[in-house]
Amino acid sequence: MNGLWNAILGSQDQLSAHVLLSASAIALGIAVALPLAVWASRSERVARISLAFASLVQTIPALALLALFFPVLLSLRAVFGDGLPTLGFLPALLALTLYALLPILRNAVTAQANLDPGVIEAAEGVGMTLRQRLLLVEAPLAAPYIMAGIRTAAVWTIGAATLATTIGQKSLGDPIFAGLQTQNWVLVLAGCFVSAALAMVADTLLGLIERGFRERRRALSIGGLVAVALGVVAALFAQFGGNEDERIVIGAKSFSEQYVLARLIGQRLEAKGFEVEYRDGLGSAIAHSAAATGRVDIYVDYTGTIWANQMKREDNLPREAMYDEIVRWEEANTGMRVLGRLGFENAYGLAVTQDTARSRSLNSIADLARVAPQMTVGGDPEFFERPEWIAVRDAYGLRFGEQRNFSPTFMYNALRSGEADVIGAYTSDGRIEADKLTVLADPEGAFPNYDAVLLLSPEAGKNEVLVSALQPLIGAIDVGAMRAANYSVDREEDKLSFDEAARLLVQRAGL
Repeated sequence: MNGLWNAILGSQDQLSAHVLLSASAIALGIAVALPLAVWASRSERVARISLAFASLVQTIPALALLALFFPVLLSLRAVFGDGLPTLGFLPALLALTLYALLPILRNAVTAQANLDPGVIEAAEGVGMTLRQRLLLVEAPLAAPYIMAGIRTAAVWTIGAATLATTIGQKSLGDPIFAGLQTQNWVLVLAGCFVSAALAMVADTLLGLIERGFRERRRALSIGGLVAVALGVVAALFAQFGGNEDERIVIGAKSFSEQYVLARLIGQRLEAKGFEVEYRDGLGSAIAHSAAATGRVDIYVDYTGTIWANQMKREDNLPREAMYDEIVRWEEANTGMRVLGRLGFENAYGLAVTQDTARSRSLNSIADLARVAPQMTVGGDPEFFERPEWIAVRDAYGLRFGEQRNFSPTFMYNALRSGEADVIGAYTSDGRIEADKLTVLADPEGAFPNYDAVLLLSPEAGKNEVLVSALQPLIGAIDVGAMRAANYSVDREEDKLSFDEAARLLVQRAGL
């Protein structure tokens, strides 16, 4: 119970960011929906089109809607310039605003459509203008129904905002995604609990406002509005009351090794007097773009990922030549500084259990090709879309009977339980050794090398104090030390936190 309480208390920063994001999206949704509802009440065609659009948005999964705003905003840079944010708060705000639109708009349109015609005729009869009728008659009568829609939108938005983690926006999704990755259910429960509590508090306060409108009790409405405003102000102070701009932002992708390395970097910088902040759970493309645009100052990537995903290269150079090409390409195209290699490789590899390897005589991926149609292959959510997988698949003619996506942690569970026969494993993962898995040889060299490299944003790369603090990490971490640290957070019992695993890595690496 103490662990859960500590995790809840440790989520205050994420809570304040979540409040600001959700409140902004709901406020913008109201600002868009109410004028649209007034227009729709005067035009059946506008009502039909606007409600159809809002309903269509609701059919798009929230995660997909969040992700779609990245390419949209990226294309708009041609109009608004390179300063337009493509990650973080802005795309999350726009996506969640669209998500909040339907319940507010539908309730507002329905309320106005069902106003008593006699009341409207009476207002016209006493000579009220259109504006007076709207503000003095229609708005007070429709207000309780509109507030009911706002309450629904608030609960939906607060829940969906946890997914903003995936596009680089701090939220209560941070502990949830981190906990799911490492099967740390205390973190998952803490994130869910705080998010649910926030939704309940918001619903209760908005319910007071709704009740005040319905019962014509101004004190209730004002009290609810004041409480909501105080909550938003407190969140603003928590987020911007300190030296936010002076913090070093450290990015991490959505698997254990990345969380551990981010904490290792953060601990080292804090010891040198820097203030740090973490952006966890990022996809590969999001992490690279976030660093290139300065939303993240530092993160760890892998040479093969940059080579295939960012540079779109399909050839496979020797290790040193590939690294040199990447350094030159990043400097010329993104302005990022590749500080160096950390000393270990975390390559993709196709892994099977030892029993499967023995029973099917599997030693290499070439052996796997002949039995692949009878097997199920599993990979992380982005594995089967990556150019490296396509290159391996085509090089060996792999055609599996079934293809399934799992989170990186559950992928190993799926192999143990028989839900997958082969997985796209990470070679620095401690579970390969712990689960006694066999990583099949790649005689064609279809997988590129994946040396872990430390990347700095264009601005951070010019900070020589920061660079000197990170320089001792270069070449200091071997794969054995990394596997031990990874396994310490992935094992089912006696798990370490990411901070504790980072300190273990420091000891094992002799830093």
